[in-house]
Amino acid sequence: MIDKFSVRNAFLARALGAAAAGLATTGAAFAEVGAATEGQIHLQEPATPIMESITAFHNNLLLWVITAIVLLVLALLIVVMLRFNARANPTPSKTSHNSVIEVVWTVVPILVLVVIAVPSFGVLADQQTVPDGSRKYLGSNIFSYGDVSLPAPGLTVKVTGVQWNWSYEYPDLDISFDSFMLSDSERAAQKPSEPRLLAVDNDLVVPVETTVRVLVTADPTGVIHSFAVPSFGIKIDAVPGRTNETWFYAEREGIYYGQCSELCGKDHAFMPIAVRVVSQDTYDAWVKAVQDGGTDAGAALLGPVS
Repeated sequence: MIDKFSVRNAFLARALGAAAAGLATTGAAFAEVGAATEGQIHLQEPATPIMESITAFHNNLLLWVITAIVLLVLALLIVVMLRFNARANPTPSKTSHNSVIEVVWTVVPILVLVVIAVPSFGVLADQQTVPDGSRKYLGSNIFSYGDVSLPAPGLTVKVTGVQWNWSYEYPDLDISFDSFMLSDSERAAQKPSEPRLLAVDNDLVVPVETTVRVLVTADPTGVIHSFAVPSFGIKIDAVPGRTNETWFYAEREGIYYGQCSELCGKDHAFMPIAVRVVSQDTYDAWVKAVQDGGTDAGAALLGPVS
């Protein structure tokens, strides 16, 4: 029988060795993790200017509007229950029309929607417009004309949704590979520090502080999927026979998770997305390693996420 302590020690030695090698060759052993946490009730921490604007729009505007509406409705309900019940008001009013009230309940909601719409159009326009190096983006200041400058895309990645995994292609680098979710045993052996049902065998690797253009489609013989990474603020359908476009600019190194967000069949729940954001030097080394030795060589270079 194998001694469990020996197995554990061997595994720790291997993991420490890989982490040391990662520090020596790539300088990236510790990484920010973009994933949901137990008991979380708020949005994931933003890692891109787009997600910063979405978070600011939600936290600094929508929550206040929603709270005010809830309190107003609650106050009206309390007034109605206390003032117009049968005991307090035995003879009900026969009023059937009030012009002032009708104008108020029409105009006020319109004004509220206008207040919401103005910044939301800006956020939406930012999401839909790939940077060209000159356009300004909102970032966390959603009531501005744009404070964030972003470079034109420095990398293009093609993402294909398949039943039931993702395929990634770097058209300009002649690199392509499939990405499958790791089973529990595979995760324990290969990536024990990564979350269950989110860890994959091959991460999508991109450089930090680089605008990445993402072309999204689906297998022509398959079904509709949806490529979504919450920390990046991106979610776009992968449709057979059609190519959609999105983009992101990761501001910090780390690993950021997402999942297919369109019901696509029996294994819909097992189509995770893992995006590994590394330094430019590490990315360049990874590209060379993959081109020379395949995805296993690239994974060995990066080492496990700590």
